[in-house]
Amino acid sequence: MSKLTELIQGLVEPVLTGMGYELVDLQYGREGGRYILRLFIDRPEGIGLDDCEKASRAVGDILDQEDPIPNSYYLEVSSPGLERPLKKEADFQRFAGRKVRMRIFAPIDGRRHFQGQLLGYQEGQVQVQLDDGRRLAIPLDQVATARLVFDLAEDEEA
Repeated sequence: MSKLTELIQGLVEPVLTGMGYELVDLQYGREGGRYILRLFIDRPEGIGLDDCEKASRAVGDILDQEDPIPNSYYLEVSSPGLERPLKKEADFQRFAGRKVRMRIFAPIDGRRHFQGQLLGYQEGQVQVQLDDGRRLAIPLDQVATARLVFDLAEDEEA
């Protein structure tokens, strides 16, 4: 995370938390010739369009007031979707039991991509039971990306 995105996160996360939202992810960069600040928010009951609008206004106000971004940009606020990213220790605890897809930095047995059931998080390691039945304990700092895998059958049971 760059210093600018850390600064932005420090400004917007307390505002979002105070509104009852979790900041799942923050992305800032140039796309198609323009800068975009993209925030993904969530809460236990899910996110709707009204939530995105409220959060966008509140975040826009604080960013206008503090003015940490040196150029013009577009602000987008949305839900992380059904296949939300998992980034924090709490994410790996909260979604234990769900199917997850992961990519790691250093290969294990020649592989960097894994899919299986998330078992949780213990002692700095993400615990996963792979689709082939093996269990892995992967240090969190070795996880490049992790996302929930949407499974219609699993969601219908919940």
